Amino acid sequence: MAPIIQIRNVHKLFSDQTYALQGIDLNIEQGEVVVIIGPSGSGKSTLLRCINRLETFEHGQILVDDLPTDTDEEICKLRTEIGMVFQRFNLFPHLSVLENIVIAQRVVRKRDRKEAEERAYQMLEKVGIPEKAHAMPEQLSGGQQQRVAIARALVMDPKIMLFDEPTSALDPEMIQEVLDVMMKLAQEGMTMVVVSHEIGFARAAADRAILMDGGKIIEEAPPEVLFSHPTNPRTIAFLEKVL
Repeated sequence: MAPIIQIRNVHKLFSDQTYALQGIDLNIEQGEVVVIIGPSGSGKSTLLRCINRLETFEHGQILVDDLPTDTDEEICKLRTEIGMVFQRFNLFPHLSVLENIVIAQRVVRKRDRKEAEERAYQMLEKVGIPEKAHAMPEQLSGGQQQRVAIARALVMDPKIMLFDEPTSALDPEMIQEVLDVMMKLAQEGMTMVVVSHEIGFARAAADRAILMDGGKIIEEAPPEVLFSHPTNPRTIAFLEKVL
C-alpha cells in the first residue's frame, strides 16, 4: 500500500519572500504516529495546514490517500477525511457541547438528527466527558474544551488526525487529560501527525519523531533514537534546551 500521506519537495513561500517550508519530503504510513518538534517559526504548523490545504504551497506535491486536490470540490472531499485539532478549541460559543459535535455531521456527512446525536454521545464517552453534553463551552475547563474539539473531529470518522500543539493553551494540570485521549487514539491505530513540545507523549506514542527548523526537516528517527542519540548538531542544541 502507498503511504497515506505523501509529501514531495514541498516549498511554501510567505508574502515577504521568506520560506516557511523548503523542500519537504515525507511519507507517513497508515496507522503511524508522527510527532514533529522544533522551535517557533520552524514550519511545523504550516506543514500541517498544507496537508489539509488550509495553506497553499508554491511547489511540490502532497497526496493524502491518493485523493486529487485540483478543485475546490476535491479539497472539500479531502478535508472530510482529515480531522484537525488546533491550539485554540474553536468551539461555537453559542452552541452546547452536543450541538458543536452534531452540526458538522448534519451538514457534511448528511446524518439525520438521531444518528448524529448517537455518534456525538459515543465520542464524548470516548474522550471521557459524556456528562458535559448539554454544557456550554464557557462552562468547561480548557482541557474539557479541547476534548470536545477532539470529539468533534473524531465524529466525522477521519482517516487521519492532525494536532497542532493541542496542549499549548492549557494550564499544566489539564495537559495530561488531553494527552491521555491522544494516547488512546494512537493505541487504537489512528494515523496521527502531531506538532507538540510534549516530549513524554512523543516517547510513549510516536513511531517517529521529526525535528524541523528553518522550514526543513533536520532529523527524523524513532523517538528513542532521536531523543537519546541525536546526530545532527541542531537537534542536539534544541534538545538540550527542552529536555
